[in-house]
Amino acid sequence: MNQINPIGWFEIYVKDMPRAKNFYQTVFQIELNEIIMPDAPIEMWQFPQDMEGPGASGALIKTEGMPNPGGGTLVYFNCEDCAVEAQRIEQNGGTIQQPKMAVGEYGFIVLAFDSEENMIGLFSSK
Repeated sequence: MNQINPIGWFEIYVKDMPRAKNFYQTVFQIELNEIIMPDAPIEMWQFPQDMEGPGASGALIKTEGMPNPGGGTLVYFNCEDCAVEAQRIEQNGGTIQQPKMAVGEYGFIVLAFDSEENMIGLFSSK
């Protein structure tokens, strides 16, 4: 039986899109791509996605009437060494909740709040 990744997509709701975009692009050294939704009052910026590769992609979402959940969902971002991205978090308007710590034989994590007060996780094997 073929198994698929359990997460197919994620959405991070934000209050201030320019600030949130800057936070994620700078911390993870990536470019977000705008998704135009002509029939919906939604501003959406997608994280990089490789349809043939493993893992899930998602987007930053700004829409009127949707309050910022402030941590209702925890998304872990894979990193080569999560300490590197953790250093960029505070420099870009976020805060560290739990500095890099070992999670047994699985690797290491960092828990942080982004510029929009959403809790995110960083994961690395070293």
